[in-house]
Amino acid sequence: MSPGMHGVLKDTLGWVAVAAALALTVLNFDTLRAWNRQLLGIPDQDTATRAMVSGPNGAEVENLARIAGRVELRADTNGHYAAQAEVNGRPISLMVDTGASLVVLTYEDAERAGVFVGAGDFNAVSQTANGIARNAVVTLDEVCVESVCVNNVRAMISEPGRLHVSLLGMTYLGRLRRVDIQSGRLTLEN
Repeated sequence: MSPGMHGVLKDTLGWVAVAAALALTVLNFDTLRAWNRQLLGIPDQDTATRAMVSGPNGAEVENLARIAGRVELRADTNGHYAAQAEVNGRPISLMVDTGASLVVLTYEDAERAGVFVGAGDFNAVSQTANGIARNAVVTLDEVCVESVCVNNVRAMISEPGRLHVSLLGMTYLGRLRRVDIQSGRLTLEN
């Protein structure tokens, strides 16, 4: 083999090695990042902020708070996403419902959040999966799921005994920068 051909072969093998190393790095990025964080003594964000919360149906649901202004919710066994939220600073369990135009609170959850309505306030009619419902329209000061907060959220309060779980609807979700569902995880980000 000529010296020139030997040099070309040597350069080609060098570039193949660099490409292979780059491909391995990209394919194993999460593993390498975790290893580097461990080496540097930085806690793993995924495990450092995991929290088990009670969902609307009483089952424990794992919420994964990642960074300020972002939260991931894991689907329950039925594929629903439960969120332990704060409505007007008070804890309320909600089911995420992209089909609900507004945030809808049960009468009991509304009282728990400090929102009180009278019998004459149920003048908004809505069509639900269970038929026609009467609701009271209100504005909630703040709705937070972990660190993802929205102020001045239009909501409805259902009549007493009419709704069994509060819903996190589009008047909250639609004001977020990102709502994404992938692989059984719902990401909320503002």
